[in-house]
Amino acid sequence: MATAVLHSTQQQVRDPRSFVAPEVWDREIALLVRDNPFDVVMAERLFGQAIAYLVTAMEKWGQGLEIGCGQLVDTAVHAFILDTVNYRQFCYRYFDGKFLEHVPEIERKCDGSVQRTAGIIQANGFAVDWPLWEADFTKCTPCHPGSNCH
Repeated sequence: MATAVLHSTQQQVRDPRSFVAPEVWDREIALLVRDNPFDVVMAERLFGQAIAYLVTAMEKWGQGLEIGCGQLVDTAVHAFILDTVNYRQFCYRYFDGKFLEHVPEIERKCDGSVQRTAGIIQANGFAVDWPLWEADFTKCTPCHPGSNCH
């Protein structure tokens, strides 16, 4: 697992790549590039944030945090969910054999949840690619209020 040191805390940054096999990482990047107007660099950024988000959602499950990502990062989350075999294996490995379901509402909440989620991910040891999250600060997440949604 690759690590880096945060500025003042000496806490190691968790590497999203360490949570999926290299061939799965490459596959998800290829799928994002195939299905979206992203280059490889953007796809890598988005998938890394999607993994950081999903791992955090699993590790914080049941805490009532109502976390959720914005539309941009959610593009990579959805791409992973649609690759069901790899997503199911990922959930099984990092969510105690359970499956992290996606329970979206129709309307997006405008409650600061995307910004709050990015902060929770950072506090959970992942580097946050702030421009990807800030793009959706005003739109926020469609995750169901009161749920442990991804």
